[in-house]
Amino acid sequence: MLLVKSSKSFLKKIVPWPILYLYRKFRSLPEDFPAIARFLTRTTKIKTTIFQRLNLILKFYRISYSIECPHSEGEMIRVASAILSLEPSKQSVIVEAGSYKGGSTSKLCLAAHLAGKKLYVFDSFEGIPENQEQHRKNIFGGAARFNKGDYSGSLDEVKAAVSKFGDINSCEFIKGWFENTMPGFKEPVGVAYIDVDLQSSTKTCLKYLYPLVVPNGRIFSQDGHLPLVIELLNDKTFWENEIGVKKPSIEDVGKKKLLEIEK
Repeated sequence: MLLVKSSKSFLKKIVPWPILYLYRKFRSLPEDFPAIARFLTRTTKIKTTIFQRLNLILKFYRISYSIECPHSEGEMIRVASAILSLEPSKQSVIVEAGSYKGGSTSKLCLAAHLAGKKLYVFDSFEGIPENQEQHRKNIFGGAARFNKGDYSGSLDEVKAAVSKFGDINSCEFIKGWFENTMPGFKEPVGVAYIDVDLQSSTKTCLKYLYPLVVPNGRIFSQDGHLPLVIELLNDKTFWENEIGVKKPSIEDVGKKKLLEIEK
């Protein structure tokens, strides 16, 4: 596994970024294309033209070229589609937990702007907190260990990225550890996107955000490939005791990275 990881790092150093980028996008196209096709051909509750949606997709690709993004375009298009499918007449906000370098934030705030929604961005801006979680391998066989400080992006760095590629006027940044910042958050949530890697962080996000999700709203977890997150999502006791609801039905648990939890 260490050899494979070293080989990947070596390739990143010797292969020019434009070529590596095209290779990655070409590889992910079979999974991304259905999401793109649905997004372009289906109507949304929040009125948008096909040209607006196409422009959004092109901006997503540009952002991924410019900022390191640990997600696929198809995954983010699914989230954007959910944002644009919110009921226009009902008040709600968009939430992101875990912004890394600001790539996902830039994409989400563009979709939020089209929907006339505010994006609240929760992050420590210090990376992964100290933890003892042992994920070992993800469902695809890759290494899954998260150390303190991993996936760190400073608040200034994220704001600079969003200012350049997104719509920073649609954003409100909430700095701090989730257990300190989320308990006081009370806005109705239309769509939440959480990419936090740890089981403990996922638990905190679900505990405080799920009760705020409006009817037919959604929470997306980008961590559906991680064993401890899968264990949490399948834990009926957690849902009943910590959140006070029956465990919702979640499709593709243990099969896909991006999971959708509908309320």
